[in-house]
Amino acid sequence: MDGASSLITGNVQRPDFYRFHQGEKVLPFADAEYEARLSGLRRIMAEKGIDACLLTSMHNVAYYSGFLYCAFGRPYAQVVTATDSVTFSAGIDAAQPWRRGYGDNITYTDWQRNNYWRAILSVTGKDKVIGFESDHLSVAQMALLKEVLAPADTIDIAPATMAQRVHKSPAEIDLIRPGAATADVGGYAVRDAIRPGVREIDVAMAGRDAMELEIARRFPDAEYRDTWVWFQSGRNTDGAHNPVTGRVLRHGDILSLNTFPMISGYYTALERTLFLGTVDEASLKIWQANVAAHEYGISLLRPGVSCAEVTRRINDFLAERDLLQYRTFGYGHSFGVLSHYYGREAGLELREDIGTVLEPGMVISMEPMLTIPEGRPGAGGYREHDILVITEDGNENITGFPYGPEHNVLG
Repeated sequence: MDGASSLITGNVQRPDFYRFHQGEKVLPFADAEYEARLSGLRRIMAEKGIDACLLTSMHNVAYYSGFLYCAFGRPYAQVVTATDSVTFSAGIDAAQPWRRGYGDNITYTDWQRNNYWRAILSVTGKDKVIGFESDHLSVAQMALLKEVLAPADTIDIAPATMAQRVHKSPAEIDLIRPGAATADVGGYAVRDAIRPGVREIDVAMAGRDAMELEIARRFPDAEYRDTWVWFQSGRNTDGAHNPVTGRVLRHGDILSLNTFPMISGYYTALERTLFLGTVDEASLKIWQANVAAHEYGISLLRPGVSCAEVTRRINDFLAERDLLQYRTFGYGHSFGVLSHYYGREAGLELREDIGTVLEPGMVISMEPMLTIPEGRPGAGGYREHDILVITEDGNENITGFPYGPEHNVLG
């Protein structure tokens, strides 16, 4: 251990921060991948005149270092300068952040308030131009940044880092592919567990366990965390993000299968509509229309087309069938370092207000959803979800689980 010391209690000298490095580094990607990402960030910094970039979000720290932190009420960070890349972590994590992060790591202690900022200051220095994430750093922490670092200026780096993250490298796509395949594994486990009389939670656990075992098989050196399933039935299908409950499945139920494997912070997903035992005529009509919208949407995903244009065309498709009023959210989003509690790349979403133009190397979902209110024919939520890699002349669908009435009326 080494570091700065400033507090003596009794006969014990307590450091504000120190370095605690032990074990071998184990990262999701090769060193060259992180160097390429850092080079991209440093180009952004140079263009904006930033001396030191302070990254505080889970997604950016993970993207630029590989370290996915567990905050648990404590702040974490990564500082990138023209020459250095350093992560900052709490003493409770010991050397794990160094082992799982590219570059240097400094541990701050909690023996004195604001040691976190003192540790950061040791790398940035005072009176520098600091890049920060305005969509993540709290008002209280921003005040401490200004007090401790005394920056010459602060510049929001969040939009530029998001723009960098939406363009996936070949190495990232090579990780996203097995993620999509693992989501399929979870989907089959969920489908096999469905039968009248079981609870949503029982079905969800079967899918989650299958995916965690598959991730461990494919990535024996990874850390395993955050994989989950949302399995919804009946009226619980009305929202895409409705949590699992103890509702018991019944014959004739509409079902929504949603599997989400997490691999080194990278999210993938599979979402499918199913029916248990039988599907009535009104429900079948809505389901088929949503499947048609899904297939039409996939056909639109190609380089040169904007997110807003794809959205407008699918809107027109549904309006012609008098179904647009049942649409509940946008038609798709980017994939990468994200989860249900961090990292959404909002600049690449299929919505009316997003003008981003699709380019090769982007990864995006197609996931139209229609929700028919209770009391109307075909009531329930209908959703299909595939993951597409944008190629030079179109897209590649990397989701394999079948969709539609021909495959997913069970029992």
